[in-house]
Parts: sequence; C-alpha cells; structure tokens
Amino acid sequence: MASLKELKLRINSVKSTQKITKAKQMVAAAKLRKAQAAAEAARPYAQRLAQVMGSLASRITVSENSPKLLAGTGKSQVHLLVVANSDRGLCGAFNSNILKAARAKAQTLQAEGKTVLFYLIGRKGRAVVRREFPKAVEAEFDTTSVREPGFAEAEAIANELVALYEAGKFDVAHLFYSKFRSALLQEPTTQQIIPVPAPKVSAETSGAVVEYEPDEEEILAALLPRYLRTQLFGALLENAASEQGASMTAMDNATRNAGDLINKLTVQYNRSRQAAITTELIEIIAGAEAL
Repeated sequence: MASLKELKLRINSVKSTQKITKAKQMVAAAKLRKAQAAAEAARPYAQRLAQVMGSLASRITVSENSPKLLAGTGKSQVHLLVVANSDRGLCGAFNSNILKAARAKAQTLQAEGKTVLFYLIGRKGRAVVRREFPKAVEAEFDTTSVREPGFAEAEAIANELVALYEAGKFDVAHLFYSKFRSALLQEPTTQQIIPVPAPKVSAETSGAVVEYEPDEEEILAALLPRYLRTQLFGALLENAASEQGASMTAMDNATRNAGDLINKLTVQYNRSRQAAITTELIEIIAGAEAL
C-alpha cells in the first residue's frame, strides 16, 4: 500500500498535469474558431471551381491530346498515397485515423498487385509508415517551419506532385486527410487527386449555354493545376480545423479523467491518514493502560 507521502506526491503530480491539459484545451478552443472559419470559407470557392471544371470536362472528349492531369498515363500500376498529418500530438485519434485509412488503402492495392508509394505531409505518422512500408516512402514535405500550413505550402506540394507525375514516378495519386464536421466529429477522407477526376456537372449548369474563349481544352490545361492546388489547400484547412477539434476534445477528456483520479487518490489518502491516526491512538491508549 502506498504511503501518505507517495499519495500526496501523486496527487500534486496529477493536479499539475490537469493544469496543462486544461490550458491546452483552452488554446485548442481558441484556435478552433479561426481554423473552422477558414475551412468553411474555402469550401464555396472549391465547390464553384469544381462546377466550372465539370462543365468544361463535359464538353470535351478525353484523349491522348488532353491535358495529362485529366487524361492520366493510361495505366494504374503505381499509386502514390499522399498522407496529410499534423506536426503535433495530444489530439486524440486524429493522426491515427488518417493513417488507418491510408494503411487499409495500401493493403488493398498491394493485394491487387499494385505498387504503393507514400508522400508524407507533416511529422506525425512518419515513423508508422516507415516501419510498415520501409521502402515505399517516395518523398516527405516538412511543415514544421510554419505555424499553420497555408496556400504557399499547398502550392509547393502541388508542384512537387506534378513534377513526380510528369517524371513517371506514379500513375494515380490519392489524398488522405480529415474532413472537419464538428469539434466532436472528424471524418477521415480519401480523395483521388491525380489524374483529376472530372467533377460532376450540377443540374443548374448542365443545361446552360456557355461559350468559352479560348477553347475548353486550353482553359482546362490552365485550370487543372489551380484545381489541384485548391484541393490540397482545402485539405490542409480541413486538417487544421480537425486537429484543433480533436485536440480540444482529447484535452477535455484528459482534464475530466485527471479530476476523477484526483478524487480517487484524495479518498485513498484520507482513508490512509485516518487509519494511521487510529493506529497511533490505539498505540497511545494501549501504552497508557499498560502503565
């Protein structure tokens, strides 16, 4: 049984941990408002750009002369999994859920005889991928030098992916990130980004008569890289909001658990202290009677 001194030290230690988790929860809650607003503000632009892309793609016939980002390489043997993680921990199952989705996809592709490569964004999760797929890491993108990844980082990632694609390093690229739903719900999402799948045309614009100048293929060639950057930027924003939501929830649970543990240890301390006092009283009374 632990001594009174050990129990007192443990209670103080848990109280210190509780202060840290409470502070982390408050910081995550403050950051969540800004990250959520940024993610929600980016969604209408991405949706509108997807509608324009769908309208353009529906007017052309994909052939060898079409932009490579749309037509593809004609093969689907080598798949690149772009896994977007965070650089910090203490956010519950946020990173592990993304890695779980990427791992399941990789195992499915390997079972089909495909070659799987990884492009890792963020520091967390690298050790897991290197351990399970030691020879499959094609490239890594470091985001530790910035406070929050933004459009500049999305553009740099898109440029690297396009360079690898044009060099023939892979045939299909899939993006893995966490879509923000609420502070309590972050949904791991898988999305094919290369070749760019032709977005569906909405019912509102499908019957519209639109004339494009220059022609559709030339506009698509210019818009496809921008569309790729937009998708990556949106994924980074969704990840940032999801990370803060997961961190706030995890730290709130940790604070509550610390409080429960403090109560349990306090009860144990009081019982041990009462038992020690009772034992001392019995010894004093027994000694007095012996005299």
